[in-house]
Amino acid sequence: MRALIVAWLEHLERERNCSPHTLRAYAGDLERFVAFLAEYLGREPRAIDPAEIDALAVRSFLAWLSRRGTARRSQGRALAAVRGLFRWATREGRLPANPAATVRTPKAGKSLPEHLRPGEIEALLAAPEGDEALARRDRAALELLYATGLRVSELVSLDWSDLDLRARVLRVVGKGRKERMVPFGRPAQAALAAWRESWSAVASPGGEEEPVFLNATGTRLSDRSVRRLIDRAVESTALARGVHPHVLRHTFATHLLEAGADLRAIQELLGHESLSTTQRYTHVDLERLLAVYRDAHPRAKGEGR
Repeated sequence: MRALIVAWLEHLERERNCSPHTLRAYAGDLERFVAFLAEYLGREPRAIDPAEIDALAVRSFLAWLSRRGTARRSQGRALAAVRGLFRWATREGRLPANPAATVRTPKAGKSLPEHLRPGEIEALLAAPEGDEALARRDRAALELLYATGLRVSELVSLDWSDLDLRARVLRVVGKGRKERMVPFGRPAQAALAAWRESWSAVASPGGEEEPVFLNATGTRLSDRSVRRLIDRAVESTALARGVHPHVLRHTFATHLLEAGADLRAIQELLGHESLSTTQRYTHVDLERLLAVYRDAHPRAKGEGR
């Protein structure tokens, strides 16, 4: 079973250009699937034959995840990993049929992602105080996250060669190794320029790369460090609710839409494959939707005024 999983993950990396994050997520889901099968079939993982797995086993796996408190969205991702593994194995002739093909994806609750309101976002961006190098770095990271809607993995992967500070635009390689250009505003430009002045004093000498964001030891900043950075900013501003890095991405998309930006343009800026994913990232209240409708639809102009 594990040999089949390894072969599929290698296929995804080589042929499908899946991101390391996606590969890690699928690997973790399939490792849980193997652990479940060992319990379900009563044998060692190395003795599990993929050909003996049927739809009932896959459904039982979802029930097993549910009993352990796994969220429905995470159950759906785990099923996608199992389904993708068996679909590929069937297509390659390694299995006669896909046992997960008829298993329905658990319905996830339609909760909207969190975002910050005007006032909250300004407080967060102003949280890193002082003029020392790492305070400049923190301000630049927060400003750029809000200005561009980048994923944290995309932020920490940036090199200075990816940025054009004068033109206020950056190049980023996102999911599926797809490249996109993203503009940013003057506040982010100023914060980056200030951090650039201190950057060489922090950077490790002799490095071949020039990562934009560095840790205290002079090497590339990690995803986890960005989360700690945001935690410090949240604590200092005493925001009442939890703020994680993706909140800035949601806030970026929501504020653009509220200001009248086209949804497809936001999709391009965020690097989303599907427009439906972009819609999940945006918050538009009912009053605004009604106002747009009344102003734009020939049969509704003047309605309710």
